[in-house]
Order: sequence, then C-alpha cells, then structure tokens
Amino acid sequence: MKNRNNGTAIVLIVVGALMLFGLFAPLLGTLAGLIFPILMIVLGFYGIRRGRVLIGTVVLAIGVLSLLAKLSWIIGPLLGIALVIFGISLLKGKKSYY
Repeated sequence: MKNRNNGTAIVLIVVGALMLFGLFAPLLGTLAGLIFPILMIVLGFYGIRRGRVLIGTVVLAIGVLSLLAKLSWIIGPLLGIALVIFGISLLKGKKSYY
C-alpha cells in the first residue's frame, strides 16, 4: 500500500513543480480558466434542480457571465462573421427576413 501512495505522491510533486515553473501554462492556463466557469454553471444548475432556486440561479448567472467573458475573444469575431454573412444575404435578396 505504501508503494502506491509513493507513486501518487511523486506524480503530484512532478505536476506541481511543472505548474510552478509555468510549463503547463499554455495547456493548463486556458483550460483552467474555462473549468471554473463551467463548474459554476453545473453547480448552479444542480442547485436549481435540488430546489435551491435563488442560490442556484445566482451561481449559474455568475458562471455564464464569467464564461462569456473568457470566450469573448472568439465571440466577437464570430458575431462579425455572422453579420457579414447576413448582410451579404440581404444584398442578394435570396430570403425575405421581414
């Protein structure tokens, strides 16, 4: 039983050291930044399902807003692309949106 604990301890020490030296920054930095808001959304949804509507809604809203803030670098360009495509389709007159 001690050997198994030693292996886990060594893995944790190596991962912790790599994190301290910033070698996981490209992978862990973006991933960890998204994990926390997603966890808040899941916990908020779970709280609403369990009957704690007020606290669940607050946690869910904070998680959604935080996730939107983290993903704003992709939301802006995607919105721009959607607007360009919508404008081109209006100019061509293929569909009537009114």
